Amino acid sequence: MHSQPMTLTQKILAHHAPRLERPWVQAGDMLQLRVDWTMASELAWNGMDRTYQALGRPELRDRERVFLAVDHTVDPVTLASDARVQRLVQRSRDFAREQKLRHFYDANETILHTKFYRELVQPGQVVLGADSHTSSHGGLGAFAIGLGGADIVAAMVLGETWLEVPEAISVEYQGRPAFGISGKDIVLKTLAVLGRNTAALERTVEYRGEPVRDFSTDMRFTIANMTAELGGLNGIFEPDAVVAGWLGTRSSHKEEALFFRADADAPYVERFTIPLEQLGPQLARPFSPDNVLEVQEAVGMPVDGCFIGACTTTEEELVLAALLLEQALRDKPARPPSPKRLVVPGDLAIRERMRQAGLWRHYEHAGFRIGPPGCSMCLGVASEKALPGEVWITSQNRNYENRMGAGSHAWLASAATVAASSLEMRVQDPRAYLERIDPSVLERVLARAPKGRIPEISRSEPVLSVTEPTNGSSEHVGTDQGGRIAGRVQRFGEHVDTDAIIPGEFCHLNDPAELGRHAFHHVRPEFHERARQGRTIIVAGEGWGTGSSREQAVWALAGAGIQAIIASSYAFIHRRNLVNEALPQFVVKSPEFHALVQENHELLIDLETGEVEHVASRRRFQAERPSPIVRKLMQEGGLVPAIRRHGRLED
Repeated sequence: MHSQPMTLTQKILAHHAPRLERPWVQAGDMLQLRVDWTMASELAWNGMDRTYQALGRPELRDRERVFLAVDHTVDPVTLASDARVQRLVQRSRDFAREQKLRHFYDANETILHTKFYRELVQPGQVVLGADSHTSSHGGLGAFAIGLGGADIVAAMVLGETWLEVPEAISVEYQGRPAFGISGKDIVLKTLAVLGRNTAALERTVEYRGEPVRDFSTDMRFTIANMTAELGGLNGIFEPDAVVAGWLGTRSSHKEEALFFRADADAPYVERFTIPLEQLGPQLARPFSPDNVLEVQEAVGMPVDGCFIGACTTTEEELVLAALLLEQALRDKPARPPSPKRLVVPGDLAIRERMRQAGLWRHYEHAGFRIGPPGCSMCLGVASEKALPGEVWITSQNRNYENRMGAGSHAWLASAATVAASSLEMRVQDPRAYLERIDPSVLERVLARAPKGRIPEISRSEPVLSVTEPTNGSSEHVGTDQGGRIAGRVQRFGEHVDTDAIIPGEFCHLNDPAELGRHAFHHVRPEFHERARQGRTIIVAGEGWGTGSSREQAVWALAGAGIQAIIASSYAFIHRRNLVNEALPQFVVKSPEFHALVQENHELLIDLETGEVEHVASRRRFQAERPSPIVRKLMQEGGLVPAIRRHGRLED
């Protein structure tokens, strides 16, 4: 039994740590962790295969716990005509065949997170995915985080990873939301209250409160999914009777469920309360998911397109939007299919259930085209994309610049709001139509009654493996790498995302030099030429590298010849990717430093001490000291050389 209070996340981590120095964990502890599942898409595997090849293509620790789906870049058009996509897909197929993967899903069968959440993940498990929206699986009470591909390959091969226990915040919801207010509306409101990359940055976000007990597993999925947009390391709900009921609908993958709960006095560093009783439909303006307003503030705004889909859009939202269209278009003539109205289900099973329930006819009646499962317009790299200058209202999870296509503008909303807005191609409040829907019809269509007896819920406590600490503190692992870096500054602002560093359309590449030529392709096209002319040090503000987990962002920086990055803070996944590739990165929080350093200024960085000198003024600033394992990985030249030399991760 642990002797100090722990959060839900801390209990899962403690349970998965093979060696603890005391019978609890706390924020800042560096742990080795057993990993239950690893997952990736074909776009991620493109880079992961490079790491796997560098390791000598070793045997996987457990091929039964590797999940690979072809979803990010594919639709029938690109699969038939785009040689780049064909190579990506074939590379995944070859790996799945080579390793005899049981959980491989080919093009347009599912979206990565949809099938895994619905059929495989269990409460209390540790899940690592090469995709930032791996946080989705916290909806069922798993600890699920996105990491870069190299980390995922290491976990696939070793069955373990390393992690610093994050600080935790709690978000407590109060009041019951009205019927039709979805998980998307709730998480957009949460983004409005907390802000992007602020209170949640690199932290666990634990969602709590009385109304949560009535949230469906689909609502929880969406909220946990968009914890990535908050900047959180992971989002998680305590598993309860609703989760047990969902597991009861499965024929397998329910026996390992662990119903951990946070202790009453769990150590949350911040607590937030968000009332839901008066919550209306929400809308996020470009170009940030926390740029949120009430939908009625934008009613009447013209839109060029309407997209319902992407991993964050669940079966429940698809059904609700179909029922809304049924009410809105009752006794009205059908509209012709439009290239500007698209709906994409997350899985073939969902598509079939919608067909059997007769729901696709309502979308078709409204002029929607029905696409095959896949990320589709959310990533804007396949054949479906918005045109420059077009404004789309979309139920996806990100609205960064160029996300749906070069020059596009994405407004985020629930599927119901998108469906209502599709009627006149103007933003519309969906509540007038939602009020006409009988809630029992939604429940009947979803048909989620458990098969047989619901699994009994008994509160779980972590099984702890405590060992005496070894002689010699981990603070003295290895010696610091010496030397100095000199360079001139390219200055960036706050929250620079990986879509900006390397747009999705170039993520099929894995040669650093070629990627480097496309770094900041849309937002700073002169970046590469300036970097090529001299030694460049990037200086940025808060949240450098937010968004996607794509390793190509780091490869692009390295390929462009970047010497180092200095920022006030980093997105968790991107910073690990920098460490894994041994690209020097430093945290300098000093406001004086960031006020002083401007474009093209010269800096000197001492790699051993982390001291940064502003050459013109001779002023010096101290960077934060990284953890021992980060220092050791940097000394080894990155993750792959460390594994080659030592064969496993050591803390």
